[in-house]
Amino acid sequence: MEKKQNIGAAGIIRKDNKILIAQRKKDSWMEPNKWEFPGGKVEPNETFEDCLIREIYEELGIIISIERLFMKTSHVYMKGVEEFPVTLMVFLADWKEGTIQNIDCQDSKWVDTRDLRKFDFAAADIAIIDKLLNSVTKKS
Repeated sequence: MEKKQNIGAAGIIRKDNKILIAQRKKDSWMEPNKWEFPGGKVEPNETFEDCLIREIYEELGIIISIERLFMKTSHVYMKGVEEFPVTLMVFLADWKEGTIQNIDCQDSKWVDTRDLRKFDFAAADIAIIDKLLNSVTKKS
């Protein structure tokens, strides 16, 4: 039997040279309390971009604009002996308006890209940090 693939969109949301990160709730089913780039699961007949815009508004109460696809990454989470494959389409996006409300997360912060490794991120987001930091290093 083939495993159900969970497909989602995540955003590297920028404002004033900072990036938005969100902390999963302590009762999250997978990796509680870990930090992540916010986003969520794609609904049927929804584009990745529409998903990200919707999820950010639902979870954080802000409006974003999407610049472009940054990367695609996959990770397999394990819960006991069960596998949960996740594929994320990760977009560069910009804050447009609104004040952050932690509606569906425990906490959120605007952080400097160079400080990302100071946070305990969800496993699926590590590849995003690696690529992001590598691209920042190349620009300097």
